[in-house]
Amino acid sequence: MEELNDFIWVNESEPHRNRTREIIKKHPEVKKLIGKNPNTMYWIVACVLIQITMAYFIKDYSWWIIVAAAWFIGAFPVHTLFVCIHESAHNLIFKGKTWNVLAGIVANLPSLAPTAISFKNFHLKHHAFQGVHELDADLPDYWEAKLINNFFIGKMIWLFLFPFFQAIRTIRCIELATFDRYVIMNIAVQLIFDALVVYFWGWSALAYLGFSFLFSVGLHPLGARWIQEHFLVLDKKQETFSYYGGLNSINMNVGYHNEHHDMPSIPWNNLPKLKEIAPEFYNNLYFHTSFVKLFFTFLFSQEIGLYSRIARKDRGGVSLIDQSTPDLDLLN
Repeated sequence: MEELNDFIWVNESEPHRNRTREIIKKHPEVKKLIGKNPNTMYWIVACVLIQITMAYFIKDYSWWIIVAAAWFIGAFPVHTLFVCIHESAHNLIFKGKTWNVLAGIVANLPSLAPTAISFKNFHLKHHAFQGVHELDADLPDYWEAKLINNFFIGKMIWLFLFPFFQAIRTIRCIELATFDRYVIMNIAVQLIFDALVVYFWGWSALAYLGFSFLFSVGLHPLGARWIQEHFLVLDKKQETFSYYGGLNSINMNVGYHNEHHDMPSIPWNNLPKLKEIAPEFYNNLYFHTSFVKLFFTFLFSQEIGLYSRIARKDRGGVSLIDQSTPDLDLLN
């Protein structure tokens, strides 16, 4: 297959908004799935405590044990916490916005970098402007895609440093940036937490938390989630892919990505129910079943690179406003 030198550009609008209309029209009962799930806070508290406890007990071990513990243990609760941050970004935990913000900030603690609120600001635009390069920070930068593309070593570096690449992307989407009291709160709380970890337990404890975060979103089978969601691995025309493997059980159904994009106001626990109610909209779509297989497929395949994404130039007439609940807009 010829190596891609650019994204796959299309003229069609993103597929989810139209599919949402069709699902609601044919299955109006799916509206009952929309709501909040305060039980997500239990997951947040449990995973934060796991990481704090691990950081305490691992602090006196050698570096190779710290790194191994981060890869084999720490990556999993931190990835789950990232899903919780995602839920808080969509205001799916509590009714009040401020309580969701606080939940996201608490879930952010073991990740060391204060990203929960900034993630929300950019992620909601990913839903509203999927594939629009200057507005969707989920798409790689041109230099990033050209530098890495399908080069094996480049892909490994890209996965290991994925948070840094994603942070750099936000520069091109600067018109979406927000610096408000919630962002300041996120930064202040995170810096205090990081300082306390170093003060009481030392740099080794902080290193465990840092490596856990890097592995949870990068050079680890869990990092295949970023490939699963929108990279064209199984089909060159389908834009979004779901994952229906076993890790959904500990990652709070984050693999149900088509379902989430179709109705982002449905909390994680109800996403499988959406698929059950409207199977005709999902059973004909390609999906993944193994993060491990996808991880190695991405690394070794010469047909898959960072250009393996669908992009579009048309904003679709959507204004630059908060689009956290586009499915609710369609109910009116």
